[in-house]
This record gives sequence, structure tokens and C-alpha cells, in this order.
Amino acid sequence: MASISRDANGTKRVLFTDDQGKRRTIRLGLVSTKAAESFKLRVEALRTARTTGTPLDGELSAWLRDLPDSMHTRLVGVGLVESRESAATISLDNLLHQFDATAIVKDGTRAAYRQTTGSLRDYFGGQVPIAKLTTADADGWRKSISESKLAVATVAKRVHVAKAIFNKAIKWGMIPKSPFADLRAGMQSNQERAFYVTREMMTAILAECPDDQWRGILTLCRYAGLRCPSELVGLKWSDVNWELSRLTVRSPKTAGHEGHAMRFVPISQEVMPILQALFDDAEPGAEAIIPRLPNSSANLRTTFTKIIIRAGLKPWPRLIQNLRASCATDWVERVPAHSAARWLGHSPMIAAQHYLQVRDAHFDLVTGGAKSGALNVQNAAKHPSAHGRAESLKQSNVSCFSDALRTDTKVRSSTQKLGMGGGGFEPPKAKPADLQSALVDHLSNRPEMSCKRRRERSNIPFL
Repeated sequence: MASISRDANGTKRVLFTDDQGKRRTIRLGLVSTKAAESFKLRVEALRTARTTGTPLDGELSAWLRDLPDSMHTRLVGVGLVESRESAATISLDNLLHQFDATAIVKDGTRAAYRQTTGSLRDYFGGQVPIAKLTTADADGWRKSISESKLAVATVAKRVHVAKAIFNKAIKWGMIPKSPFADLRAGMQSNQERAFYVTREMMTAILAECPDDQWRGILTLCRYAGLRCPSELVGLKWSDVNWELSRLTVRSPKTAGHEGHAMRFVPISQEVMPILQALFDDAEPGAEAIIPRLPNSSANLRTTFTKIIIRAGLKPWPRLIQNLRASCATDWVERVPAHSAARWLGHSPMIAAQHYLQVRDAHFDLVTGGAKSGALNVQNAAKHPSAHGRAESLKQSNVSCFSDALRTDTKVRSSTQKLGMGGGGFEPPKAKPADLQSALVDHLSNRPEMSCKRRRERSNIPFL
């Protein structure tokens, strides 16, 4: 915590302890107590951001930007901020090189990062000082990639990475505020590329596979939800629990997240015979369930496309990922969402955004799928039998309003007084008192109605 010290001549200072435990002093001069308190609070915020590596908020960044050079230099002297001269000389290339060198990610993620860094270099130029980039510049970059025929999800991914890069620049003290801070990323999922692979389609595809290894690859993706090829490459026979019908899956993609390096997946009835066939054909002492994967994973998409065409089907978007998405959709229909998410190795939110699909069968489950039956009911309602209607009226106790609104001569004569005049089809607005008076008058002339029922009917309210 920072504190304020008052000198004998009336000047004030802000005192705080830095990360190394050293006592630091910032001289403020002759300022009011209120101004000193405000400065102290901002020093505490700068120290917290420096210690935790969190970016500065908009208000603090604006205050730091507008601070006079003399006071900004004092903050530089105590290690709270970087000098403005050094920030102005840091180029976009410097930032992107440092980001790439310090990112601890898998090769696939690094490749996606480099697509974003490449587009930033192409648009801004590598030598532009990052301190000179503005919010308008960031908006222009987003507009340019949006108009380059990239998918909406791809644009969202690049914006997300760009925001992360410039947040690192704030953490490293290169800039006080990110020009990409207010840039909207959008959804990274693309429902237009979703495709549900039915069981009938899988039967035809598996029949065209050249061998059991290919049937194993596609079955484990479609019916066990495994990522391909990363989770299939490391799959070993020691991971198969034949008694419990469970499969241990190690995920390189989520290994960096606590508790997500390994998961257990149920071995379904579709998967078990394929595993048994692979086990029977395995060489003695072999460990890998799919031995060919480490050597041919780069050709999976090409070969899979040929298999689909031989099966008489049309290749769909995201060939292998939609196998896993179809498995996720099946599981969520049968088990609680949190169980399906645990088997798939991600959160229910990620499943809803990127995997779960709406199928036509879901509509049939709600509507019952009985369109002809519903039509018959509708026709029956439109054309009721006259005899059946008369019989039902004789056998049922008619309610108060049914009795009151029966279309006999007296009711017609009563309603004609309040009915349509010469003004067209729109009936005139009758007063509630007139309607109730007409109804009571009709009910009072019913000889078969008891006095008690008449009194009850006469008290019927009109809304």
C-alpha cells in the first residue's frame, strides 16, 4: 500500500514498496491533499498491474497518457512504467517477434498465431511504432480481413489473437493501452460448416475402408469423440480397459490445462468390435492401436475424401471434426451434458458453441412426428358430426356460459338489440351493463331454472 508524506515546507510525496522490497518515493511538490490522494490511488493501481501482469484499464491508461513528461519521468524512475521514448521506438516487428518467442503453445496453435501476425505485418508494415497505432487503425485492419473472403470464425480468431498480442505489450510495459482493446472479435464457431454424420452414412463409409486401421480411425472419431490425429497417435493397448469398457485418452491439446491432460471415454457397442479386430491383428508386443498414424497423418484428409466418394456420398465441411461433433450430439441426447463434455475433454459451453448440432430428428421429438394424425384431428375439429354433437350436449352438464349463450329465440332477440347496426361488420361497443342486463333478462325467463341458480347466474361478472 502506498502512503502520503508531508514535508515541513508543505510539499507532499507518495511512498510505496516495490517488488524487491525497496522503499520508493515520488515527489509531488505543492499539491492539495485531494490531488495527492488521487495520485496515490493511481500509483497503487500501477504497482498492482506491474506485479500481476494485468493490463491497465481505460481510465488509468488515459491518465497515464495525459500525464506531463516531468511526472511521467518520475514514474519511470521508480519502475512503474516504461519511458515514452522507448515505447515510441518499439516497432510492430519487435512486438510480434517477442510474442512468437515467448508463446508456449502447440505447433498447430503457433501456426494459427502466425497467420494473424502475418496479416498485421501486411496491413501496418513491420516498422510502424506500436505506440502510434490507434483504435481507428485497428478498426481498419479488422475491416480489411473481413473483406478478404475469410470465414466469420476465422476473422474472429485473428481478432482474438491480435487482442492477446497487444495485451502482452501492455504487460511488458511497451504501451499503456491497446488499440485493439475495444475491437469486437465475434463468434469463433461457424454453424454453416456444421454437418451431422448419420449412422447410415458411417456404415457405408466403413464398408469402403481399405483395412481395419482405417475403420478404427473413423470409428474412434465418430463413436468415441477422439481428436484426430493428436489423440489417436498416442493411443495404446494398455489404455483399453476391456472389463469396464473404458478407454484412457491422453490429449496433447489440453495437456497444459490442469486436470485436462487425460480423460476416460466409454467404449460403445460400435467401437468394441473394431478394437477387438485391431487387437486380433496386432503384432506380438505392439503398443500402438493405430500403428500407421505417426507416418501417414498428413494424408488422412485426402484418403478420407476418397473413401467418402467411393461410398457414394458427398464430402462435407470439416471432414474429421464433424465426426467428433456428431458423436458429441449423440452423447448429449443420451446422457447429461456435463458427462458428455467430460468424455469429450472440454466444457459444456465449448461443446454448445463448436460441436452440438440441431438435427431434424429433434423437431420430430417435440412434434411427435405424427403429421397425418394431427391433420385428422384438425379435420375432425372443423367438421364435427351433428348427431354426435347433439348426443354430447344431452349427456353433459352445460356450464353457466354455455347455457347463457345457447342460440334459442330469446337470446337472438336479446342480442339483436345489441348487435350489428348499419355501420358494417364491426359491432358497436355495447356497455357491460347492457350486456349483463340482457343476459339476466333472458335467464329470468327460463322456467326450468331454479331460483337459486337464477340468483347465481344474475351475479355473473362481465369483463
